[in-house]
Amino acid sequence: MIGLAGSYLMDVSVIGASGDCGREIVSRLVASGALMPTERLQLVGRTDGRSSQILYGMCSDLSDAYAEKAPVLDVALSPKEIVADVIVMTAGATVGGNVVSRAKLSETNLPIFESYAKAIAQYGYGHEVILIVTNPVELAVEVFSRHLGRHRVIGVGAYSDSLRFRREIAADLGVRRQLVQGFIVGEHGEGMVPLWSSVKIHGMTSDELRNARRRLQRSRTVSQFPQEVAREKKIVMAYLKDGKIAQAYSYVDSLPPDLRVVVKPFVTHISGAKTIAATANVTIDLLQNLLEGREMVVSGQVQLDGEFYGLRSPFGVPIVVTPFGWTQVVPLQLWAEEADLLHEMAGQLNKRLKQDLKHG
Repeated sequence: MIGLAGSYLMDVSVIGASGDCGREIVSRLVASGALMPTERLQLVGRTDGRSSQILYGMCSDLSDAYAEKAPVLDVALSPKEIVADVIVMTAGATVGGNVVSRAKLSETNLPIFESYAKAIAQYGYGHEVILIVTNPVELAVEVFSRHLGRHRVIGVGAYSDSLRFRREIAADLGVRRQLVQGFIVGEHGEGMVPLWSSVKIHGMTSDELRNARRRLQRSRTVSQFPQEVAREKKIVMAYLKDGKIAQAYSYVDSLPPDLRVVVKPFVTHISGAKTIAATANVTIDLLQNLLEGREMVVSGQVQLDGEFYGLRSPFGVPIVVTPFGWTQVVPLQLWAEEADLLHEMAGQLNKRLKQDLKHG
């Protein structure tokens, strides 16, 4: 939609807006003024349970709190009622309670992914961009890409991981995160691959950067990363079982930056706090760039068809994102051990996805 002075007006829908993460995203969107009063924010939920009551109450509360700058607030209680330019998918179960494994999470969320993807394909405009927040993010990207076309579907997991990677590196170097470049690719979770080859620090010479990488990596090899993650999670789990939360975080802070990216959110989730604020923050960051019409390079989960090292799977890679979806994969010259681990992780992911889809 064209607005004043030729600018684009964009409407946003948040599927699962009554859930913890959906609520946080909606609240931050309104509070930040990212959407203009003439744009629409649609809160999507279900007719059963308390979802509809919560959503109407949220609309009233947000309108009262931000009357001067709130966008048009709307409630949709059926997938076929979704109307937006950008759709944020937060609906579905999370690990906890009866959902204790990735396999169970996939089994629970697959029908939800299918129902919304089919409805948007059937009733939508045909140009909606879908941001996937719900896990397993790779399974969601696979399903939505099948129904809507792969260039309109982006998972935020790798974007979140890459921002954490830069932040942890910046913390160790004592610099601002904005001065650090670096990507994490692969699966969101234990199947991620930290790309130390992509790390750049603004203002450093080649020799200084080489020495900084060596200090940060602590003479470790990328190929051993999955084994290191498994070992460190066992160690922090022992702390958590004894109720030693502070000690667990202290131990995590002693780890190298790439391991902290995986293990720290694990501790946060197990502690009961979850990672809602962090997830909402990166989602809003990406959303704001889309709403402002910027073209940007991020690491995100997309359905690959051989564009990155021959991979054909829903995997996190650096991509060029525009308000109309992702347009291309950004080529990177990886170290050999990074490329090898990437293929290994992709193979494992594809096996799990085949099982997920078969059981679904």
